[in-house]
Amino acid sequence: MRTSLCDRLGIDLPIVGFTPSEHVAAAISRAGGLGVLGCVRFNEAAELDAVLSWMDENTGGKPYGVDIVMPAKIPAEGTSIDLAKHIPQGHRDFVERTLRDLAVPPLPDDTDERAGVLGWLHSVARSHVEVALKHPIRLIANALGSPPVDVIDQCHAKGVPVAALAGKAEHAVRHVENGVDLVVAQGYEAGGHTGEIASMVLLPEVVDAVGDRVPVLAAGGIGSGRQVAAALALGASGVWMGSFWLATEEYLQTMGESGAMQRALVAAGSSDTVRTRIYTGKPARLLKTRWTEAWAAPDAPEPLPMPLQNLLVSHAHNRIHHAADPTVVSMPVGQIVGRMDRVRPVADVIAELVSGYEEALSRLDKTR
Repeated sequence: MRTSLCDRLGIDLPIVGFTPSEHVAAAISRAGGLGVLGCVRFNEAAELDAVLSWMDENTGGKPYGVDIVMPAKIPAEGTSIDLAKHIPQGHRDFVERTLRDLAVPPLPDDTDERAGVLGWLHSVARSHVEVALKHPIRLIANALGSPPVDVIDQCHAKGVPVAALAGKAEHAVRHVENGVDLVVAQGYEAGGHTGEIASMVLLPEVVDAVGDRVPVLAAGGIGSGRQVAAALALGASGVWMGSFWLATEEYLQTMGESGAMQRALVAAGSSDTVRTRIYTGKPARLLKTRWTEAWAAPDAPEPLPMPLQNLLVSHAHNRIHHAADPTVVSMPVGQIVGRMDRVRPVADVIAELVSGYEEALSRLDKTR
């Protein structure tokens, strides 16, 4: 399993793994892929710097990348306290009432709680770029499309290629025109922020639009070697996987209290997700639980725009996480969750992707 992407990024396998866990990202890189660490969870540049220093020491000299969240349009800025003033009281009341109805207890008094994720803010994302470029990263990806041109130029000046996610072919064209080096074609079935076109349709459209200029990675609905083979058959130079790494042993090394979330994922089927704006204010696919169903009820308020929605629900997410109830968890995940049937090491996932890919090619060889 080798494509031109491997030579471009210095990796052994054309598998790029996005994850908020540094332990998972490092394990992906050590196994021959490219681990990409999501930076949005870091409110302070110093936090990210410390984790990237850990990555430098724990990838076995293998390359890794980072993922930022930088909206094309600059949103409202400020501290979480400043922005909280713009959250309607009715929304706060709904969240508190819903937590009570779902029997989610308050946090213990001694809990060290974050005020909210500020990584969605443009200024914080820029600080993530500044920090990341001080480390030997091999890729910067932007989850919300192409970053501003000056940020792309900043990365190129350090010799770091830039990737951008696209949910439509026209988005991919715009990204390339802005100077992006790789395009991630993310289909409707993907977890987190995602568009409305399914991977089987989207991927060849994006390849036809920009594949002669930049490598295209396939994202959404990939969790087996067969699906990797299908992506390459449709013209992709590699795959971008995110959801599948949530059900790995290494994930618990970073997020130690995520056992309930993993149990919920392992029990879920491919139809147990929902695309909604309740997580960040932008459409994102989440695991369907009693929490998401409450927001879909007729009396629920409309989600707020980014970044206000995340600030609204951040305390609720902390309480839900601490409650450890699999029926209530709030977690972005794609429809591939139906294949996540057990928790296992990253290396085992990679090995199964490779063996499944080889089996698929063998089977296809017999059709000639």
